[in-house]
Amino acid sequence: MMLFLFTIFVMLCLQQSVCEVVECYGQFDPSSGRCGNVLGAVDMDDCCLNVDYGYMDTDGNCKSCRKAKWSEWSPWSSCSASCKEGVRMRRRRCYGIGKCRDPEMLGELQTKACEDKSCCPEDGGWTEWGEWQPCSVTCEKGFKKRQRTCTEPPPKCGGSCFGPNEQIADCEEPSVCPTHGGWSEWGNWEPCTGTCKTEGREPPQQRRSRTCTNPAPSSQPRGRHCEGSATEPRACQHLPFCAVPGNWGPWTHSSPCSVTCGVGLETKTRECNSPPPKHGGQPCQGNGIKKDICNTKEPCPVDGEWSSWEPWGACENKATRSIRCRKREGSQKRERWCERDWSGEYCKGDIVAYRSCFDIQDCKMKHYWTEWSEWGLCHPPCGPGSNRTRKRECKPDVSEYKGESKNFYGTPLLDCPDPVETESLPCTGVPSCEDALR
Repeated sequence: MMLFLFTIFVMLCLQQSVCEVVECYGQFDPSSGRCGNVLGAVDMDDCCLNVDYGYMDTDGNCKSCRKAKWSEWSPWSSCSASCKEGVRMRRRRCYGIGKCRDPEMLGELQTKACEDKSCCPEDGGWTEWGEWQPCSVTCEKGFKKRQRTCTEPPPKCGGSCFGPNEQIADCEEPSVCPTHGGWSEWGNWEPCTGTCKTEGREPPQQRRSRTCTNPAPSSQPRGRHCEGSATEPRACQHLPFCAVPGNWGPWTHSSPCSVTCGVGLETKTRECNSPPPKHGGQPCQGNGIKKDICNTKEPCPVDGEWSSWEPWGACENKATRSIRCRKREGSQKRERWCERDWSGEYCKGDIVAYRSCFDIQDCKMKHYWTEWSEWGLCHPPCGPGSNRTRKRECKPDVSEYKGESKNFYGTPLLDCPDPVETESLPCTGVPSCEDALR
């Protein structure tokens, strides 16, 4: 039905003017990129009066009405190798109108090395079979068994031995065993003592029987008789009451539009109470709720979001001409902007930030080397030639700078041959990009 209405809407739109008609949804899930709560066919601009909505156009993909923004990173996948080195992967998606900014060049796919087990399983070997144990019975037929162990050699790193550690064989003792009685299968249920149930009374009953003949107990040697009852009763709960089919009551008036901005729904309801179904009577056929799309033509407020901070500005001290290389504290600032629309909420927080600092631009300073960093992600994240790196950096020795500030502005002059040293290792088990991005 929804597809039929969508087709009619498109045909009418194309006859009257050029417009982009889409299937509008009241929900967009930024974690999965899926649309939910279908509203109906409207012009895309009307649907996106609410930035929390989503729409489906002719390519069949769900799209968000918000400005382009990255989803959260997915959880890291399990390691691609069950033992020794492999890789884990995670990804994110860009949802919204326009392109997502990526100033740190993180991309949509990341890969890192992993090792769940440092060794791979090695299977062991079985010992010779042990002696047969005594027969399980003292009369007639039984069974016996023998065992072996996985210790020649024992398995390593979670390995095992192939095959069973136990063998079972038939055995027989010369003595005759007594035969104990066993119940036959239950017989068919007898007819109920009545044909219908009466409200407020116990329902009729029926019963079934069985005999102690499967097998019958032996007399020499004497076997035990069956335990339990030879008959079983039950209530005839399946007998019907008189059926009363249900019928719809009148439709209510349409509710107000479900939203005060953008596109929503108005609803009518009716109840199956004229009369209600009773005693298994047929329920009312059809729906008790009818929804129609409504359009306020009003854009929804877009709450403010902070832009990224601008870089910290120069380190200055207005009371002094210059503080460069003089170990005197100054201050620096950075700014950001609150991006909002249609009377949305203002951003919380400050638009400007200040901090104290020292100016070390072009200062000749002593240096030291940092410790090696952790191994980084695999680059490229898929395909051949993927490597991971770690680094250590040549840093200025700022131990002579006293004060509360630990912030330094500028690039000093250091006598390091290179400001950064790196080491690289290949990543093993990285899949092809065709498989990783599928």
